[in-house]
Amino acid sequence: MQTASQEHQTLFRMCCPCHFGLESVLKFELQRLGAQEIAAADGRVSFSGDYAMLAAANIELTVAERVLIELGTFSVKPTSRKTPFEPLFEGVSRLPLERFIGSNDAFPVKGSSLDSALHSVPSCQAIVKKAAVKRLQTAYHVTELPETGAMHPLQFQIRKDICTLYLDTTGQPLHKRGWRQIANAAPIRETLAAGILDLSRVRPDTQLCDPFCGSGTLLIEAAYRATHRALGLRRSFLSERWQQIPKRIWFGAREAARAKILTDCNFHAIGYDIDPAAVRLSQENAKKAGVADLIEVRQGDVKDLTVLPEQLLVCNPPYGERMLDVEAARTLYRVMGQVFPKENACSIISPDAEFEQCFGRKARKRRKVYNGMLQCQLYQYW
Repeated sequence: MQTASQEHQTLFRMCCPCHFGLESVLKFELQRLGAQEIAAADGRVSFSGDYAMLAAANIELTVAERVLIELGTFSVKPTSRKTPFEPLFEGVSRLPLERFIGSNDAFPVKGSSLDSALHSVPSCQAIVKKAAVKRLQTAYHVTELPETGAMHPLQFQIRKDICTLYLDTTGQPLHKRGWRQIANAAPIRETLAAGILDLSRVRPDTQLCDPFCGSGTLLIEAAYRATHRALGLRRSFLSERWQQIPKRIWFGAREAARAKILTDCNFHAIGYDIDPAAVRLSQENAKKAGVADLIEVRQGDVKDLTVLPEQLLVCNPPYGERMLDVEAARTLYRVMGQVFPKENACSIISPDAEFEQCFGRKARKRRKVYNGMLQCQLYQYW
């Protein structure tokens, strides 16, 4: 294993999964952090960096789900019916696992396999674990690996007989910001909300309105974005406990993130919800997130909404597969079309192919995104 000072100077590949449709947002965030050799694919963006970049990515990225180290990619297409798992075993055995995993570190294995002859995930897990043990025993000249140290989870992904092995640096996924303890019936994931707000061009002087605020996710994410507050400052990460990464690197990454915070800006957000319980929940979540001074939440029905000329409308209205039946949702879209001024910019996420017809206006731009497993469109007007 390289020393921490040596590894800090050496670049390695990392990968961040994200919601489909948000790859461009994530790519731009990585560019701002100074990542190198950035490459976007469906639902993920890979890049090169050192441990300082790894820490910064975990702390500052808003739309990534986690930060993974790419250990290697290789073919696992069976060459023999008698030993179908041999290519997987040999492929893992050739990877420099000792570069990141110490002789006492724990390294549990999980993964997935699609469109591959190696379709048994439990069998693949066992083979990857066995090969990793062999590699590390050889590297450290030991016969036993106690696995009593820090957790270094391995993840394999097999697609069409091509395997990529990753090392998870994040632990709890990045959408767990550390402030939302409870949510309403159908919350939008924080990383998706952050992407929508980026695409909606939330700025330090934005005046934002969410007529269906629910548990307050869009309001809170907008406040963080407008004030340049890093979302990872309020939580810890799995790799903070790795002896391979000096504490000073994490300290430096956090200090750099704090230095970017805007303490004087004109951002303000107001949210409405017809449910008084949701209003109370949004208010409580805003307090936990430390942005209650930037957010106002009121009980109100969208049909009574008054929108100010300077307000940006961003919302995730209830719809057929979430809280309302399809016809009720479409009736709501018609009301929105009547209430939302044509002069105001707005971004609305919906899975309904007839949204534009019900809303009464064709969007200036549409973008396919996924809310969980549900395919949606982000409809944008300005």
